[in-house]
Formats: sequence, structure tokens, C-alpha cells
Amino acid sequence: MDHAKDSAAVLNRLRRIEGQVRGVARMVEEDRYCIDILTQLQAVKAALGRAETEILKSHAACCVAEAIASGDEADQRAKFTELVGLFEKAKR
Repeated sequence: MDHAKDSAAVLNRLRRIEGQVRGVARMVEEDRYCIDILTQLQAVKAALGRAETEILKSHAACCVAEAIASGDEADQRAKFTELVGLFEKAKR
């Protein structure tokens, strides 16, 4: 997996999201229709979810895979614990 290419893609996605958020702020400033604003907020949340998925896939392909390949049980346990903690936070 090409880490630099993946990072560039995620950064581009985050920059687009940044633009979307600025657009939503303008909509609020312009007192646009609430449903239109909410629709755009849902689009931002979906885009953030896709960015999160890409970063998670990269983490699994790189950091987690390295821990598994290393055979170091403590490192493997640490990576597993990190992932479980992340998913527990997402439930809250």
C-alpha cells in the first residue's frame, strides 16, 4: 500500500470537507432554510465518515499488520486495545 498516496487522498478529502463546513457556516449566516442546512450537515457527516474509514483501513493495513507480523504479543494486544477503545468511543 502506498502510504503517501493514501495520505494525499485523505488530505484532499478533508480539504473538501473544510470547504463544505465553510459553506454551511455561510448558509447559517445567510439565514437559509433549516432543512437545506441540515441536508448539508448530513453530507458533511457522511464525508467525515468516509475519511474516517480510509484512515482506519490505512491503520489496519499498516500499523496493525506490522504488529501482527512482528509476533510481539504486547504490541498486538496494544493495537487491539486501541481499536476496541476507538469503537467504544464511537458508540457514545
